[in-house]
Amino acid sequence: MGAHRRKCDWCGSGTPIVRDMEPLNPDYQYWCEECARALIIKGDPIETYRELEGEPIYGRLLEEHCTLKRFYSFVTA
Repeated sequence: MGAHRRKCDWCGSGTPIVRDMEPLNPDYQYWCEECARALIIKGDPIETYRELEGEPIYGRLLEEHCTLKRFYSFVTA
């Protein structure tokens, strides 16, 4: 399935912007912007990820909403 046809694994409707490269549950790898933001705000951000849209949308969300001083890994294709 192409990235443009895939939907967010959590909500089932949003277009994914980020992929969790080390998910605890393999059923939840692809996240839309709203669900990814909710993860960050909840305090459970994706630590090893790959941006899907070619822009650092998830990276910006981390900068805006993440107060934890952890190391996050951006994975390239």
